[in-house]
Amino acid sequence: MVDSEAFRAVEAVLMVAVEPVPPGLLAELLEVRSEEVESLCSELARSYEQQNRGFILARVAGGYRIQSHPDMAQYVERFATQGVSAKLSAAALETLAIVAYKQPVSRAQITAVRGVNADGVVRMLVQRGYIEEVGHAAGPGQPALFGTTLMFLEKMGLDSLADLPPIGELVPGVETLEELEAGLHPGVDV
Repeated sequence: MVDSEAFRAVEAVLMVAVEPVPPGLLAELLEVRSEEVESLCSELARSYEQQNRGFILARVAGGYRIQSHPDMAQYVERFATQGVSAKLSAAALETLAIVAYKQPVSRAQITAVRGVNADGVVRMLVQRGYIEEVGHAAGPGQPALFGTTLMFLEKMGLDSLADLPPIGELVPGVETLEELEAGLHPGVDV
């Protein structure tokens, strides 16, 4: 297959794909090795960046997808949310973060971390496809355990869970906590 035909074939497949396409599948379709697909996709991604296109070729959820350029987010968000409120609440984001970092995790464990009942939020995240039941815990009642889905990776723009930022970066330092506590008790040394 001529390189230009291979580039065009990758673009054509990615334009109609609903989900990210794994490199192995692209290799199968093009009848080439996976390494060649990886090289083709890297070259296409560079080409789109150099041309300053409104879209990029991204590697997410273990595959490739053509998606809007992050710089165009304000326009895409305006277009996508016209008349629709699909944003996740703070409770849903907290719950999603707990599942992402602690998976597999039960509803009771999520509730213990959040300090409030998480049943309704868990149900909503399952309905929207961000989390799913991945098994059952051993022990009394064998509660369902939840984990994130490929859709979660896709929506978050991650290739795998290994791409999540380390949890330490998200937790405030001791100095910050001391300052916050001092603000709660003015005039009292902590």
